[in-house]
Amino acid sequence: MSDIKGILGEKLGMTQIFQDSRVIPVTVIQAGPCVVAQVKTKQSDGYDAVQLAFGATRARDVTKPMKGHFDKHEAEPARHLVELRTDDATTYTAGQELRVDMFQPGDRVDAVGVSKGRGFTGVMKRHGFAGLGASHGTQRKHRSPGSIGACATPSRVFKGMRMAGQSGSARITVLNLEVVQADPERSLLLVKGAIPGPPGGLVMVRSAVKTPARSA
Repeated sequence: MSDIKGILGEKLGMTQIFQDSRVIPVTVIQAGPCVVAQVKTKQSDGYDAVQLAFGATRARDVTKPMKGHFDKHEAEPARHLVELRTDDATTYTAGQELRVDMFQPGDRVDAVGVSKGRGFTGVMKRHGFAGLGASHGTQRKHRSPGSIGACATPSRVFKGMRMAGQSGSARITVLNLEVVQADPERSLLLVKGAIPGPPGGLVMVRSAVKTPARSA
């Protein structure tokens, strides 16, 4: 795990900006300020990480275990608490404030969020199945998955079979996005492209863990 920096924020939505006669689609994130609630080290916890607290909340809305955790590390109660693994955790201090100016235009970042929940969906919407034929001869099963296994051998459905079920509400990480703008005064971060989650959803923006391959 290399030295990785990150910040928590709230997805506001998408828009577009103009740069050098080009239209660039960007996602606007209300990022930070975040407070370092705890610093973990290999000596004390077995690994290096920092806990980032984001979002104001009332003290009565925090559970007793979480209130004790915040009090132990002398941090204000927050709505969200997310851990970021990094090798340079010792450079952080409890109570330190992190703002969007840690990222500069041109930086490569990863965006981590929870995708929109779609509820219980069929195989066509969930997995992109084509469905059955729409012509004569097909019963009222046009959106069904078709065969899911043999009846005699092995007489069961294999694990991992793509079927209908819960769709969305999953943790999604989009790699190697480009920071277009960073506005410390308004705590706004503009990232090129789309990121997972609905407007108002929690997003973590961190340093890219993989770099894009260079063309020969």
